[in-house]
Amino acid sequence: MQFKTPVLGLFLIVLFGCSDSENLNVNTQIIPEPQTLITIEGLYSMASQPKIYFDEGFKIAGGFLLDYINGEKTVEEKENAAIRFLTDHTIKNPEAYKLEINEQGVTIKSNSDHGAFYAVQSLRQLLPVDFESGQFEKEIKLPFVNIEDAPAFEYRGMHLDVSRHFYSVTEIKKYIDAMAMLKLNKFHWHLTDDQGWRLEIKKYPKLQQVASKRDKTLLGHYSDQPHQFDEQVYGGFYTQEEAKEVVAYAQSKFITVIPEIELPGHSQAAVAAYPYLGCGNPEVNVATKWGVFETIYCTKEETFKFLADVMDEVIEVFPSQYIHIGGDEAPKSRWKSCEDCQNRIKTEALAGEEELQSYFVSRIESYLNKKGRQIIGWDEILEGGLAPNATVMSWRGFEGGLEAAKAGHQVIMSPNSNCYFDYYQSENESEPIAIGGFLPLQKVFEFNPIPEELKGNEDDFIIGGQANVWTEYMASWDKVEYMVFPRILAMSEALWSAKADRNYDKFLTKIEPYFQRLDQLDINYANHLFDIKDSIYFHENNTIIKLHTEANNKKIRYTIDGSIPTIKSELYIDSITVKGSKVINAIAFSGEETIGNLYTKTFNAHKAQGKPISLSVEPHKAYNTGGKQALNNGVAGSNTRYGDKEWLGFFGDDVSVTIDLKQTTAVTELKTRCFNGNGQWIYLPKSIEVTLDSGQSFTQKISPNSNTKAEDIVMPLSGNTRFLKIKITNFGEIPVGSQGEGSRAWLFLDELTVN
Repeated sequence: MQFKTPVLGLFLIVLFGCSDSENLNVNTQIIPEPQTLITIEGLYSMASQPKIYFDEGFKIAGGFLLDYINGEKTVEEKENAAIRFLTDHTIKNPEAYKLEINEQGVTIKSNSDHGAFYAVQSLRQLLPVDFESGQFEKEIKLPFVNIEDAPAFEYRGMHLDVSRHFYSVTEIKKYIDAMAMLKLNKFHWHLTDDQGWRLEIKKYPKLQQVASKRDKTLLGHYSDQPHQFDEQVYGGFYTQEEAKEVVAYAQSKFITVIPEIELPGHSQAAVAAYPYLGCGNPEVNVATKWGVFETIYCTKEETFKFLADVMDEVIEVFPSQYIHIGGDEAPKSRWKSCEDCQNRIKTEALAGEEELQSYFVSRIESYLNKKGRQIIGWDEILEGGLAPNATVMSWRGFEGGLEAAKAGHQVIMSPNSNCYFDYYQSENESEPIAIGGFLPLQKVFEFNPIPEELKGNEDDFIIGGQANVWTEYMASWDKVEYMVFPRILAMSEALWSAKADRNYDKFLTKIEPYFQRLDQLDINYANHLFDIKDSIYFHENNTIIKLHTEANNKKIRYTIDGSIPTIKSELYIDSITVKGSKVINAIAFSGEETIGNLYTKTFNAHKAQGKPISLSVEPHKAYNTGGKQALNNGVAGSNTRYGDKEWLGFFGDDVSVTIDLKQTTAVTELKTRCFNGNGQWIYLPKSIEVTLDSGQSFTQKISPNSNTKAEDIVMPLSGNTRFLKIKITNFGEIPVGSQGEGSRAWLFLDELTVN
């Protein structure tokens, strides 16, 4: 299955048939951006199968380049070789390198094979793209450059969940290849979860026989009601030999594989295989739908014996310093009613279930520390007290990472606001199904793992960042690639370059040519460079719409009557001004051909449209793309997604909104919409109250039982007012037995239409 946006008339400048200046402009573009890159006038010419000099100290880097370029290795003609690898002990960072191309040829300097390997990945992007498929047979011309480069962060990670959907060893290796090309160095392999246990554990064969399979799989989105299933057994696991093969392959690309064995939550698959691991020996099946489940590991001794045995085998397979133990989303309801767990709380003098989780994690950490390993856990491991030597992976925003860094713990930043590649990457309604949220390319590019709030040397504890790929809605490898590319390019730049002056427009100029490389490598990707984006302003009761595409030099044509634009439609120049209710359609053109997706937006005029608005609380950072103006810009959000810029998300907060109509106005109605997705912790509000200048108020209670996603709420009003004060009361705590039980509910709010 392919998900690529059609690309028509894509202007890709190739190496041959261009002037020297054009060569310099195109072929010095490298992702991730080197720390220093200086171009010099001139080109170096070499044969298509050049002589390459390297000694045993550069065996991996030299061998990779030898195979890639189909070159000829020489050990005697160092000075005459076209490409030379030289040891430079003045370079202290083992991942750093220098790359120089001049009239004498190509010189790579590093103090390690590791740094030289990264130099080769940069050189790879200066070579003709046809080398990716091994079809280049012409003379090679390379621009003169001086590059000095080193990574900003030591931990540059990509995660992949193989529990929700399973992928072959061949596909995992392809993922590793892409990471290596972009100088990413940590592969976080999420191997166990409620929906499947994916690693062979020889001492516990039922993990392969039972826990690796589920009877069926949810169809459509979790929020679709009623739930439907495909009724097909689904499963798979990696033998230890296969896992070792992946580890060795990754090591050959200077990538460390970090396995994740989830505990104490996300463990229903293991409990399905061995019921004694759960509280009360429950008879459960491997989970067939997504979400968070009450079945978690019990804290009795038999569980710790099981986990110690599992970790012993994991350690034999994975030489990584780190073992990821999860620690997230562990409901405590079973612990509260479990005699064993309550006895554990008493005997260990714990304050309650939160400290019991800390005890659980700390005990596993102690075991692994004795084996010479360290743990990483999601930021929930902060709750109840952080294990002494744990590294925190902060996913629920930056806050957990901040807390851990201030306490002197190492931190890997992975906030869902910038790093969750299972989120939608476009607002286009034709996008393939995703879990929710909205994470466009630019927001990934803007990711900075070091928050401004850190002081002194606290930022030394931030060792890097990671993008996460949760695969509930990625049943095929093509879909994984579509969700990862090109966002992985932006992540590599954020973690390697991390310059204060990083420029998104410059980055975009590198994306189009890079797509040609992905095509050669048969990597699927999302191309939204030609999709039209907008900015909306208001002036004297008029709506001003500004349009643009991220790709340069594309013309936009539009209509304001709802018809589909053609080559004869109005050419967009600077902005579009409309008054009243209109449907704007627009599309980009390359020559006379359309390119990218159709932009369409309905503007509904109402009395509060574009008027001054204020909020009592700020929306959550992950769901505030449109800002407060999204609530009265005349545009409704998606009916099926809550992550576009028209929806604002509030985590657990009541929200008061004040709208200034700028003059006393007769009002008869307030219409709004709230999202309803209980499986994603999103609930309709308890009530909405509107107060007018006169003090008169109107209240409507909201029923929580609707199955619709975007719930329309209509409130009759009566009176004259300049200010409307609207209070939306959050649902509150999520009830027991529901996804996210005990947590605060999310509130998602759309347009506030006043008539």
